[in-house]
Amino acid sequence: MIKVDILASGSGGNCVALTTDQSTVLIDAGVAKTKIEKRLLEVGIKPNDIEAIFVTHAHGDHIKGLPLANKYRILVYATYGEWKGISGVDDELQQLVETLHGVYETINLSGVIVQPFRTHHDAYEPIGYTVTDGETKVSICLDTGKVDAEMLAAMSGSDSYIIEANHEPAMVEASDYPHTVQARILSDIGHLSNEQTATALQRLVQGRGEKIFLTHLSSRNNMPILAEMTVKQSLIKRGLIAGKHYEIEVV
Repeated sequence: MIKVDILASGSGGNCVALTTDQSTVLIDAGVAKTKIEKRLLEVGIKPNDIEAIFVTHAHGDHIKGLPLANKYRILVYATYGEWKGISGVDDELQQLVETLHGVYETINLSGVIVQPFRTHHDAYEPIGYTVTDGETKVSICLDTGKVDAEMLAAMSGSDSYIIEANHEPAMVEASDYPHTVQARILSDIGHLSNEQTATALQRLVQGRGEKIFLTHLSSRNNMPILAEMTVKQSLIKRGLIAGKHYEIEVV
C-alpha cells in the first residue's frame, strides 16, 4: 500500500510524498526546505527517512526545496535535460534518469519501482512518474500541455492519479496576463485545462475505487469546484459516480 501525502500544490510550489512500509520518496521539492520538513513531520514522516527525490522538471516551483537533499543525504533523480537547470545538489547525490533505446529505464529502490514517462512542457526534458510497491500503483502527471497515448499507457491501471487540472481556458483568455503568457499556458507545452484532464481521466479510470487528486490549480484561472465538476461530468458519461466508483480530491 502506498500512502499519498500532497505537501504542496500549485504555482507556489509542488511536493508529493509517497510512503510504503519500507521507504518514502518525494516527487518534486518545490517549496522551501523548512516548509517541506514541517509538512513531512505533520503527516508523520521523518525527513531522514526519505530515500530519494524525483524531479519532474527544473522550474522553481518544483525544485526550490532541493537543498533538503544535501542536508539529509537524499538521492536526487532527474533527466539529463533537467539537470541543466538544477544547481546546488552535491555531486554524489545526483542520479540520472536514463533512457535505453528511447525508453526511460525503470528505477528500483527498496520497496518501490519507479517508471518515468515523457510529458510535454516548456522545460528541457520534463517527465512524469508511476510508482508501484507491487500492490498499489500511483501515477504523477504534473505540468504538461497535453496527454498523449504514450502517457495514457504509462499511467493505465493506477490506483491513484495525481494529475494537474491547471486552468479553464476562458478564464485564461479573459485574464490580464500578457498574450504571450496566455498562449504559453494554452499551448501543447503549457498546462492541462480542466477539460483535458477530464478527458484523460475518462480514459484511465475504471471504477475500481481509484483515488483522483486534482493538483496544480491556477489560483487566478481556475476554481476548485469547476475543476471537480468538469471531471465528475466527464466520468458520469462512462457511468462512473464519485464516492461509489472512485474518490476525488481537489488539492
